[in-house]
Amino acid sequence: MAPDYVLTDPETAAALEPALAKAVQGLFGSEPKESGEYGRIVNERHFDRLSALLGSGRVAVGGDTDRAARYIAPTVLADVDPESPVMQEEIFGPILPIVTVPDLDGAIGFVNDRDKPLALYVFSESDDTRERIAAETSSGALGHGLPLAHLTVSDLPFGGVGESGMGSYHGRYSIETFSHRKAILAKPLS
Repeated sequence: MAPDYVLTDPETAAALEPALAKAVQGLFGSEPKESGEYGRIVNERHFDRLSALLGSGRVAVGGDTDRAARYIAPTVLADVDPESPVMQEEIFGPILPIVTVPDLDGAIGFVNDRDKPLALYVFSESDDTRERIAAETSSGALGHGLPLAHLTVSDLPFGGVGESGMGSYHGRYSIETFSHRKAILAKPLS
């Protein structure tokens, strides 16, 4: 799993940019390229695909590339237009677009206007916000305040809806997904 974008209001977006820069530095130091913990892009084709997406917004963090090393710095794009190339495909790379919406209604509309996400993460203390997101959107999973954690809970089903996947996995959900129950009906002939 990899996040495709952050959806927020403009005020929070402005505060998020320096917080994400600090998080990248905390994870990989001031030179992520030199970090032994930071991976590379699998091949030149994906490097070129990802590099082409960097022009989809203002580079707020990162943006450095080295094709020979297949390196793309952890990059945050701000001021991203929802119609830009980075928003038209699953990224699966070190690029995180920030898209702004005016309010909760705008966020719900944004999510509902696209393919259903495999997972949706909400960072809000508001019970009303949490309840509205749960009731008014559809996704494979919904997490509050903690991304990706649902993958580690084997008692929760993991899977998508629509374009993000079919079925659910983990524990008994895997058995049900990969099993076929054959219906058998018999009627006496006489």
